[in-house]
Amino acid sequence: MSFVHADEIRSRFSAALSAMYRAEVPQYGELLTLVAHINAAALKADPALAERLDQAGDLARLSEERHGAIRVGTAEELSTIARAFAVMGMRPVSYYNLAPAGVPVHSTAFRPVDPEALRRNPFRVFCSLLRMELIEDETLRAEAETTLARRDIFTPGARALIDTAETQGGLDEDQADRFVSELLETFRWHAQATVSAQTYDRLVAAHRLIADVVSFKGPHINHLTPRTLDIDAAQAEMPRRGIAPKETIEGPPARACPVLLRQTSFKALQEKIVFPGETGAVEGAHTARFGEIEQRGCALTPAGRALYDAALARKDFSALPDDWTALRRQGLAWFRYVPTEQGLSRAGRLSGDLEALIADGDVAARPITYEDFLPVSAAGIFQSNLGAEARDGGYAADPARAEFEAALGCAVQDEMALYQAEQDASIADTLTALGVLRPVAV
Repeated sequence: MSFVHADEIRSRFSAALSAMYRAEVPQYGELLTLVAHINAAALKADPALAERLDQAGDLARLSEERHGAIRVGTAEELSTIARAFAVMGMRPVSYYNLAPAGVPVHSTAFRPVDPEALRRNPFRVFCSLLRMELIEDETLRAEAETTLARRDIFTPGARALIDTAETQGGLDEDQADRFVSELLETFRWHAQATVSAQTYDRLVAAHRLIADVVSFKGPHINHLTPRTLDIDAAQAEMPRRGIAPKETIEGPPARACPVLLRQTSFKALQEKIVFPGETGAVEGAHTARFGEIEQRGCALTPAGRALYDAALARKDFSALPDDWTALRRQGLAWFRYVPTEQGLSRAGRLSGDLEALIADGDVAARPITYEDFLPVSAAGIFQSNLGAEARDGGYAADPARAEFEAALGCAVQDEMALYQAEQDASIADTLTALGVLRPVAV
């Protein structure tokens, strides 16, 4: 049997999800148009940027790049969504605890982990699990648990095809198409609430995000984020297109050498919903879904992240070098090393350490794109769209990682180990291609 590659299934699902979300949230279509315009202008104004992105393989993926976000309510929902994403070659990477910022969830990011798979389609989903123990009202907590236990966020077809993929090792063409169609239903918006208006109001009073997770048939896609090359220009352009942006951009300030992740969004939409009632349907409104834009920079090493976190706490980023060579030589950022045409022309006749090979023009160092997320920024985006009840420091800082991984059904992967492996593999491949046999220092 011939199976459809996981990367292709991921691409099909990402495209289908984008089309569905565009139909559900028309302003998302305007956001895509805005981002395409900004990116075209940025590439035209900076040919060096265009060349750097092209060499890194980022230019081809730029227009297709998306990250989504969903919130699930139970361990079974989380473990099954993990199995569904695995069919598309997506693994859970990193653990994010948002409780210290007053957001009662903990999260992971499902994404490809192989560099080539990322270049083919870097679709990611930031998936949060409600921390039920953080609902202080015991009666409300029990009601929320009962409500979630009654629902199934997956169609029978989706469950069957997940089983099929695991049993036979993949999906054929027909199965892959049906899988995309069936799984799409998990992410679809449903305007019919599953709780009464009174229960909904009590859930909102506890936290608007709790109401968003508990009150509906499934974990509707909350945002689907395109990648921009100039988030400051995008932030300025949104009001001119009738889109109300959040007040500030999350993440590091603008830099000549972008690092990590910068994010902004338009304000959450107020959407009409219908509550079940004893004497008939009751109309209401729900606010949760919003449009987000992100700009991705270079991944930082543990030393670089420590420096970034300290800079963030001080709100002074002057200690973090804004120069690619300094970031590389000080071991603050991850880089992919490749042989140059000159180096390849002299293969077998080269020696020296990596710095000498770079200085002589035989090796080029290219920043590795940051593929993950920043918990402080994620909390800031959530809070900007959750209303006045969002709060700082509302919950204890217990990360509960063991409980999360037990619910997930596996350990999350270490993002730093993935970047380290990519950098190390690029060095080994480069030295092999150049015929440099003896060990060299980074």
